[in-house]
Amino acid sequence: MSLPLNSTAIVCDGKLVQDAVTRPVPWWSFGKTVLAAAAMVLVRDGKLALDIPLANQPYTLRQLLQHTAGVPNYSDLDIYTKEVECGAQPWPMADMLDRVQSGQLLFQPGQGWRYSNTGYLLVRQLIETALGTDLQHALQQLVFSPLAIAGVTVAAAPADLLTTAWGNPGGYHPDWVYHGLLVGSPASAALLLDRLLTGQLLPASLLAEMMARVTLGNELPGRPWFNFGYGLGCMMAQAGPAGKSCGHTGAGPGSVAAVYHFPDHRRTVAAFAPAADQSVVEWAVVEAAAG
Repeated sequence: MSLPLNSTAIVCDGKLVQDAVTRPVPWWSFGKTVLAAAAMVLVRDGKLALDIPLANQPYTLRQLLQHTAGVPNYSDLDIYTKEVECGAQPWPMADMLDRVQSGQLLFQPGQGWRYSNTGYLLVRQLIETALGTDLQHALQQLVFSPLAIAGVTVAAAPADLLTTAWGNPGGYHPDWVYHGLLVGSPASAALLLDRLLTGQLLPASLLAEMMARVTLGNELPGRPWFNFGYGLGCMMAQAGPAGKSCGHTGAGPGSVAAVYHFPDHRRTVAAFAPAADQSVVEWAVVEAAAG
């Protein structure tokens, strides 16, 4: 599906060649890539360890970032979906962790794979604790400023979404995204991923760690990814209509997001749409990369 020009941004050979001149958009789960980048900067600086079990826990930072820690996912709870849909206020964090039984792992760390938003809340807490500040200031220091990315914020209230491209007609509260809902332009998303994956933030050794993936399957019906897997905060495919890809798809009430780097075409594309089907934006980024 082709999206309006103001819904996409394209970076080619490091330069922004299509700038989505529009209001900010929710980045949804592309924020996991940003959190992973921030955590890896702290690993680089010796403030976090990638493969040492966390205090009083059997899993490591790597396993949280790669969804191999076994931490249950709060968004899998039926009551979570129902309360988001009816416009309820977010649960206090302790209440959410109790509801999802976060201490009851689904499998032994490293012995399985399960997508977990709860795991990325734990990553957020590690980042904030390591720097002694909130997520906005931590990401500014660790990722946004070093990569020269401006205008990205962590939404904290329903009013913060009113000025986004599709508004917030349902009054959705961004605190339902416990690891943090980032809001920024499509251009900022594309530039951030391009600069991250072309080595402007992390040394080659740590970037290689991010790219080390768990293989998850050969094909997702209706979606443009083949031989796909998950790295550290990155969805990855070894093949597809535009070749290899690395980035992240996301979805939330009112819109979907996809931000991917395509090394075979030297392009990074960000696409957003007021839709529910994530494949809409995934095909849009593939078409933009191949075209």
